[in-house]
Amino acid sequence: MRVRVATTTILGITAALLAVPACSTDTVGTKPDTAPSARTGKPANTLTVLSSAVLEARLLDESDLGSGYLRKPEPSAQHDDVTVIGCPALNELGGDAATGSTLTFPRKAKASFTYGGSSSEVSEELYSDSANKLSDGIGRIFDAMTGCASYQVVAGGTPIDMASQKLTPPHGLGDEQWSQLLTFIAGGRSTVVKQTAIRDGSLLLIVSGSPALVDRHLDKALAKATATN
Repeated sequence: MRVRVATTTILGITAALLAVPACSTDTVGTKPDTAPSARTGKPANTLTVLSSAVLEARLLDESDLGSGYLRKPEPSAQHDDVTVIGCPALNELGGDAATGSTLTFPRKAKASFTYGGSSSEVSEELYSDSANKLSDGIGRIFDAMTGCASYQVVAGGTPIDMASQKLTPPHGLGDEQWSQLLTFIAGGRSTVVKQTAIRDGSLLLIVSGSPALVDRHLDKALAKATATN
């Protein structure tokens, strides 16, 4: 499959691969979805769907993270071709769904940071929609990615070998949790990225980046994202 995405950085590629497919409209405060989730069989939470502006205000910033963090500018409008090879589960989702180039929830916000002037990075993504749609969407993407132990991504003509490993997610956070470890090998260099997703009612949090930074800031990110004041 060949699609267009906004960036070829490691975190950019993982964010694109993990992006949630959506089929909803961008109406804030829509009628709650109380039908049982196709994945959990439990009634969906009846929380208000949040706007992108509200989500943006709930992202972590430099003052939340502490010293040594610098927010990265948003990627340019330039797009590069991305091809996924050797992962039938991702192919079954379709090109747009697997890479999130167009099928993303409209209510969203994202911030990425570098740490200590090194190559260590951490990014946070927030999405809001009905609990059912968030649960089913992110579940399908995680199942597809962790269902392929290894595959290849060709980004802008550069081949990147990928390996995925399903992790035990942190318990006691939100209503549902997912976590995985991704290893990228390109040009003889290896990079490890951890991704953890937490759904809390009508809000979905995804934290990606260096494993130590993800573990350090996950609780803080969830607390700020779900704060009601």
